[in-house]
Amino acid sequence: MDQSLPDTPAETPGYELDVQVGFLLRRATQRHLAIFAAHIPDLTSTQFAALAKLCAEGPSSQNALGRMTAMDAATIKGVIDRLRAKGLVSAARDAEDQRRVTLSPTPEGRATYEAAVAAAHRITAETLAPLDEQERETFLALLAKLT
Repeated sequence: MDQSLPDTPAETPGYELDVQVGFLLRRATQRHLAIFAAHIPDLTSTQFAALAKLCAEGPSSQNALGRMTAMDAATIKGVIDRLRAKGLVSAARDAEDQRRVTLSPTPEGRATYEAAVAAAHRITAETLAPLDEQERETFLALLAKLT
């Protein structure tokens, strides 16, 4: 069985961008981010994710927080820098290992998170609104399977 690439465009099946998984995921993400910004305008979705994990899990290293929120080192660093500049996250040297910095939500950060939780639930509901209940469950299960 020859698995080589076609030699000419005529031998290549049509490529419809509008039905490609990456394109559709990007469009869905754009829609979700617009909904997010309308409900929680003072934080980006990545800032909210980091703050939510810190509030739920407690103090964490930046590296561990990046893993928990699926952000690479450069992204989580920028997110934390912005959260610290807003006064929502504090950083302190780890008592056991002075090389490690431990991040924690500040009282203002915890209050900001708690005030945004209801909006976060509305964001999810609005994002999934075009789907019926069974479709929502299936969609979320399939997304989880892809990650």
